[in-house]
Amino acid sequence: MSLPQHDWSVRDIASADDIRAIERQPYGQVIPFRSTFDLIRHSAARVPDKAALIFQVDADVNGEILKWSYSGLLEQIVRAANLFRQCGIGRGDPVAILAPNIPSTHVALWGAQLAGCVFPINYLLGAEHISKLLQAAQVRVVVTLAHSEELDIRQTVGQAVEASGLDCRILEIDANEAEPAEGSFQSMLGQADPIDRLSQELRPEDVAAIFHTGGTTGLPKILRQTHANELHTSCLAPAYYRFHEGDVLLNGFPLFHVAGAFVYGLAALAARGAIYIPTTLGMRNRQFVHNAWKLFSRHRVSHLGCVPTTLASLAQSHRDTNAQGNCGVRAALTGGSPLPPELAAQFELRTQIPVRNIFGMTECAGIVSIEPSDAPRTAGSAGLALPYTQVRAVPLSEASKAVIQDFCEAGAEGVLCVRGPHVSPGYMDASRNAGTFTQNGWLVSGDLGYVDAQGRIYITGRSKDLIIRGGHNIDPQAIEEAFLADPDVLGCAAVGQPDEYAGELPVVFIALKPGAAATAQELLAKARSRISEPPAVPKAVYLVEALPVTPVGKIFKPDLRRMAILEKIRSIASRYGQADACRARFPDKDAMQCVVSIRKSGGESEVSEALKKLPIDIVFEESAP
Repeated sequence: MSLPQHDWSVRDIASADDIRAIERQPYGQVIPFRSTFDLIRHSAARVPDKAALIFQVDADVNGEILKWSYSGLLEQIVRAANLFRQCGIGRGDPVAILAPNIPSTHVALWGAQLAGCVFPINYLLGAEHISKLLQAAQVRVVVTLAHSEELDIRQTVGQAVEASGLDCRILEIDANEAEPAEGSFQSMLGQADPIDRLSQELRPEDVAAIFHTGGTTGLPKILRQTHANELHTSCLAPAYYRFHEGDVLLNGFPLFHVAGAFVYGLAALAARGAIYIPTTLGMRNRQFVHNAWKLFSRHRVSHLGCVPTTLASLAQSHRDTNAQGNCGVRAALTGGSPLPPELAAQFELRTQIPVRNIFGMTECAGIVSIEPSDAPRTAGSAGLALPYTQVRAVPLSEASKAVIQDFCEAGAEGVLCVRGPHVSPGYMDASRNAGTFTQNGWLVSGDLGYVDAQGRIYITGRSKDLIIRGGHNIDPQAIEEAFLADPDVLGCAAVGQPDEYAGELPVVFIALKPGAAATAQELLAKARSRISEPPAVPKAVYLVEALPVTPVGKIFKPDLRRMAILEKIRSIASRYGQADACRARFPDKDAMQCVVSIRKSGGESEVSEALKKLPIDIVFEESAP
C-alpha cells in the first residue's frame, strides 16, 4: 500500500448520510496508511514547518511555550525508534512509558511503535502494581521522568523495575524540555541515527501498543492494539470534530489513556493540526485552569479535549476571570465519563461554545461514537458511530455468549456491543477475552444503552461497577479486597460518590463482624497500604450495620450509591452551616433522582449553587420557612 500523494483528509461528518457516503468508498482509500508512523510522516511531508506540538511550559499568561514542528517531530520519532533498537527492542517488543504528557513523551510513544510496540503505564500506580505490569509484558526498556519538583515519580519507577527482577534499561526524560541535561532521553536522541530503516517492516495488523485496563491480582489485563485499530479512530475522528489543518486542540490527558494518545493526540496530527499541551501537570494545574481562557486566546486554541469535570472547571474559570465570549474556541469535546446535560447546557450558555460528547473504550482505540460538531447537540446522546462500524444493543442474556446473534430493536435498551476495524484483537492472555470479545467479532462494552432509529447512541448506565474519577477508571474490587483483608470486616462495597471536580470519588461502605469495634479511620489507615493505586484510596469510609443485598444475596450497589449521594449532600450543607436546614431524599427507590429541600435560614443559595455542580440528577422543592 503506497501513501497518498495528495492532501489526504476525510470529509466533515455531520449526519448519518455523510457516514454512508464515506462507507461507499473502498476502505483503503479512506484509511490509506500502513502504520501510525506512515500517518505522521504524511502530515510532515505536507506541512513540515507547521507546529505539531505546542507545550505551555508554565501557566503564566505570558509564560514560555515550546514548539515542535512536524518535520522536527518526525525526525525525533525516527531517532527514538533507532535508540530503542540500540537498546535491544525488536518488532513487537514493548517499551514501557511512565511519564506525563509532555513533548518528549509523545516522541517516545510514536518511536516505540516504530521500533517495537509501546506500553504506556499509569505512573500514579504503586511500585508493586507497576512491577506486575512490567513482568506480565516482559519489558526490557522503560522510559520515565527524571527527578522533577512538580511530578516526582522516579523513585517509584526505580523500585518497580527492581522488584520486577527484569533486566530493564531505564531512559529518563528531563522535565526541562528547553535545556535537557546530558545523559537524558532527549540528549540521547541527539546521538541516535536519524535515518528511517524501520517503517517498511510495519503492517497494519502489527501490534502497535498494549494498554493495561484493570486487574489487581494475578496477571493484569493487558490489551493489544494494532496499527490498524489506532489509524481507524485517529483518521476519522477529526471529521466529526470539524478539526482542520492549522487548528489547535487542547490535550491535557495523560498518554497512558487512549484519549491522550489517540482521541486528542494522533487525531490532531492526522488533520495536520497542533496538540496544545497545558504544562507538565496538565489540567491538574490550577493556575493553568485559572488562566486558561487568556491562554486559549493567545495560542489560538480552536478545540478543547475534556472530561465533564474539566468543563465545569473551565466554566467556573470563564466566570471568575470575566472572560469575554469563546476566546476563539469552536468546540468542546468531552468523554471518559457520562456528560450531564445540565452541565453541557451551562457551559454552552456561559461560553457560547458547543459541547460534543464522545463514547469510547480502550478496547476500540478510544472511540465508538461522536456527536458531530456540525450537528445540533442531542441531550443524552453519545452521537453517531464511526464509519465502517456497527453498534448494537443486545439483551443482557445475550451479552455473555461466545457468539452474539440476537439484537435489540431500535430504541430498546440492552448491553451495547461494537464491531469494526478499531476493535482490538484481544488481551495478551486470551483467557481474559471471554465476556468482552466474542468469537464473531463483537466487543461487549459493558455499558447499558440503546441505538435509536436515526443511529444515535445513548448510554443509560454501566453494567460494570467501575468508578470513573476524572475520566480514569478505578476497579472497586481493588478497594474491596484491601478492606476485606482486615479481620474486623464482615463485608464491604466500594462505589463512586459524586464530586463537583472529579465526577466521582471512591468511597467504601463496611459492615463489621459482631463484636468488632474498629473505627472508620483505623480501617482506612490499615487498608491504605494495600491499595496500589493512590487515586483508588477511598475519600470516606462509612460504617453500616448491614450492606443492602439482592434476593440472591449479592450486594446491591444502587442503594449504596444513593447513600453516598445523601452523605455528599449532607457534607455540602454542613460546609455552609445548613446541616439542619437541608433535607434530601429519593422518592423512587428504583431511580437515582434526588429531591432536595432547603429551609430558608441564610446560606441556602450557596448550598443550592454547590449542589448544582454535582454530576447527579437533583430536583429542588420548596421548603417551609
